[in-house]
Amino acid sequence: MTRMPAVADRFYPGNPDQLRAAMDMLVPVVAEERKRDALAVVMPHAGYVYSGATAGATISRVRVPETVLIMGPNHHGRGQALALGTEEWRMPLGTVPIDRQLATAILQSSSIIREDQEAHQYEHSLEVQVPFLQQVQPNLAIVPLVVSMIPFDLCQTVARELAVAIGSLRRSVLMVASSDMSHYESRQQASKKDRLAIDRILAMDPQGLYATVLGQHISMCGVIPATIALLAAQELGATTADLIRYTDSGEASGDTSQVVGYAGLIIS
Repeated sequence: MTRMPAVADRFYPGNPDQLRAAMDMLVPVVAEERKRDALAVVMPHAGYVYSGATAGATISRVRVPETVLIMGPNHHGRGQALALGTEEWRMPLGTVPIDRQLATAILQSSSIIREDQEAHQYEHSLEVQVPFLQQVQPNLAIVPLVVSMIPFDLCQTVARELAVAIGSLRRSVLMVASSDMSHYESRQQASKKDRLAIDRILAMDPQGLYATVLGQHISMCGVIPATIALLAAQELGATTADLIRYTDSGEASGDTSQVVGYAGLIIS
């Protein structure tokens, strides 16, 4: 079976030529020596006119391996709470296969992640990342994982299971945590709240990130993917996080009274 695009021509161009042109504009060309090996990135998932430059700036700074585990929040409430997709993805820039070895390793190592296609059918948070990954890695294979809101102790469990599965491959895997930041706050308020969450990521403090987002009522939709990615990256040896870019939707719309925040971070 094949997963078809859910948000082409809404979040990004569905026409292949137009999408390639968008990628050429949004993903800067970075010299190989200026790129870094990373275990995880945090990237936004709004329409490209709003968050594409932040996503492109972030992924351009990373040596992206052939296998990428993409984690995103469940905006629709469909399917399993922790849903791993095993269908290939048909995208405007070409069909993307599933890395069967990693998918199998995750399902075998995890007691709570389930194979499930329903959660992925309409979910945009993972889909919008794929063209950026295709732009920088022509041999891309993915493992898509949609995650719902879960307690921190379950985040720890999932992260350990993912780290075991990734470690068993003995080859590079990049984790992409798909998340926007504050939603529909004034620019001043969004920036203030988002800085609290970003600072916890920069401090390599996943428990602090989780507690801050919930305690400060920060509408960071991908806090669970980001928390899991940070925990798993630490299990795999990550020690530092860097903020590549922060912006908000007001830069594109001109409306700063109600913005959505976008951050791009690299964890290595």
